[in-house]
Amino acid sequence: MEEKIDILDTLLDEENNDPIILENERGEKIVFEQIAVIPKVEDLYCILKPVEPIDGLEEDEALVFKILENEEGEASLTLETDEDVIDEVFNVYYDLLDEEDGE
Repeated sequence: MEEKIDILDTLLDEENNDPIILENERGEKIVFEQIAVIPKVEDLYCILKPVEPIDGLEEDEALVFKILENEEGEASLTLETDEDVIDEVFNVYYDLLDEEDGE
């Protein structure tokens, strides 16, 4: 029996460098590199960059996923499609990068 992996634990583990593997709506596995986990008000988002090219996405682009938690406390990811939210998440990420550079 395959052990169930908690995606939230994986994303928040600073020692974890393993790729994040997600399935698309066609059941195809897509491998992502984790870029960042971004808290925004009451929600939590992550920025993931595909390891292999994806149609419609430039090589240096990443995607924003909202981290959801069900009643049992199991986390899942859903692709964020609201452009305003995506822009806000990336702005928080860029601010965090600027803070790190200023240290």
